[in-house]
Amino acid sequence: MIYKATQKFPREEAFGLTSQMRRCATSITSNIAEGFSRNTYKDKTKFYYTAKGSLTELQNQLLIAKDINIINKNNFNKLSEQTIESHKLINGLIRKSKDLDSRL
Repeated sequence: MIYKATQKFPREEAFGLTSQMRRCATSITSNIAEGFSRNTYKDKTKFYYTAKGSLTELQNQLLIAKDINIINKNNFNKLSEQTIESHKLINGLIRKSKDLDSRL
């Protein structure tokens, strides 16, 4: 969704918000993947918390994009809802990892 949304950003944002938002989106999924491959709660959550940090950074960049009128309210709302859902999912990964680790 972020890649699609940023395709419509002004050319002068190619090395600004466009690049930053795409890096955040990639960082979120990459850190989740890396955390998933770790064996302990401590190792897993380190990457899951990094993913949450990137997600929060992306939420801030979405606000900036809306505030400077390069993303419309409808697209902002859709993307914002998706980030909120992603935040919940990452929190679930953190909780589940803790539960599994305590059973070992």
